[in-house]
Amino acid sequence: MTRLLPPDAGGIAEAAGLLHGGALVAFATETVYGLGADARQGRAVAGIFAAKGRPRFNPLICHFSCAAAAFAEVEANDMAARLAALFWPGPLTMVLRRRATSRIDLLAGAGLDTLAVRVPAHAAARALIAAAGEAIAAPSANRSGGVSPTEAGHVMADLGGRIAAVLDCGPAALGIESTVLDVSGGRPRLLRPGGLPMEAIEAAIGAVSRGITPARPELAQGLRSPGLLVSHYAPRLPLRLEASDPLADEALLAFGANPPAASLVWNLSDGGDVTEAASRLFAGLRWLDARAPALGLARIAAMPVPMAGLGAAINDRLQRAAAPR
Repeated sequence: MTRLLPPDAGGIAEAAGLLHGGALVAFATETVYGLGADARQGRAVAGIFAAKGRPRFNPLICHFSCAAAAFAEVEANDMAARLAALFWPGPLTMVLRRRATSRIDLLAGAGLDTLAVRVPAHAAARALIAAAGEAIAAPSANRSGGVSPTEAGHVMADLGGRIAAVLDCGPAALGIESTVLDVSGGRPRLLRPGGLPMEAIEAAIGAVSRGITPARPELAQGLRSPGLLVSHYAPRLPLRLEASDPLADEALLAFGANPPAASLVWNLSDGGDVTEAASRLFAGLRWLDARAPALGLARIAAMPVPMAGLGAAINDRLQRAAAPR
């Protein structure tokens, strides 16, 4: 049975003890809920893949309570140190060369010579990571390929009975995963748009390479980052993008004031705010997916969202959610 734990000292201590013992514990970050395991225990890391039904070639993000702990496991160049000083704690994941002395189990990095590392901007998450001895491997706490969880209830719906506990910290504030940047050598490359807008990153370090092509599972060996599969973040119902008007059998994922009428509507932001839209995206997809069938609706139509700021991350998630499965 999966337990719900409070994010107080007792709950954090209990969750840390479970992680020490090799169990899986979901916990909130500022982005989404993560499914955590001690990154140094190979059997525990393998449990993440089993619980999620996740392909083993897809690497995990390792979470730390501070930059010093992260950089003990990876080789931090000058650019990484600058990005950490500016944006950690926060929704930025950096892919860096793994140190020869790293204690992180190879499975957490999918056997690659790099690791994806992050320091979350969530006090309870960092307290849990510190109490567990640092280095928690944690992808999003949902079944692989599905909609990411932003509340403890989402985790319970997907993974209840498959993991030991959920540290219930309420809704995730940002609601969309971290930006992933490969800074392991040469010019930095964007691997996944996310909670830290590219405008902020490029203002700090200059131009960043883009254009990573999402991979199909059969072609995905050697991915350097999570979130690069072409079909990901998907509801059960088919998703149609760039919709101006919903069809009769479609629920509507709306954006902005005065959306078109539909039998079932979730508005990401009445005011057209992409930050608010990001925080409501995954909850909205789950809500529509759960309620549409009872109304005889067979699909979800998504209105356009502008690309500025977090809009790039929202559109990335929507395109993957709509991809052929």
